[in-house]
Amino acid sequence: MERYLKLFLTVAGYFLIFDMLWLLVISKGFYQKHLGELMGQANLVPAVIFYLIYVVGIVFFVVNPALLKDSAVYAALVGAFLGFLCYATYDLTNLATLKDWPVIVTVVDLVWGTSVTAAVSWLTVLTATYFKWG
Repeated sequence: MERYLKLFLTVAGYFLIFDMLWLLVISKGFYQKHLGELMGQANLVPAVIFYLIYVVGIVFFVVNPALLKDSAVYAALVGAFLGFLCYATYDLTNLATLKDWPVIVTVVDLVWGTSVTAAVSWLTVLTATYFKWG
């Protein structure tokens, strides 16, 4: 159980750092420009619930199997696929159901979700291997 807690906290830490950098620095103006009126007041409870569920998913579906295979490459590839799958679910649903949802937001989010999940998965496996948690 201690191993899973370490993996969970590692994934959560990397993901939080990357996602905050993305949301607060890199893409802040992008989302405001393209989603302006669609954006509401940030609601932290659903955001925290998403992060907790997503981090558990990364550990369960990507990091743990990658450690069993002793493969950071596996973590990056499967992490990329999981990120694409999850972000596609959100963005394509928005594209299908919300009036004026911009296609460019969907494309950028898919690239981001794929990239960040791959990077976090890869870094977590490298960290766990370095500290011999696997």
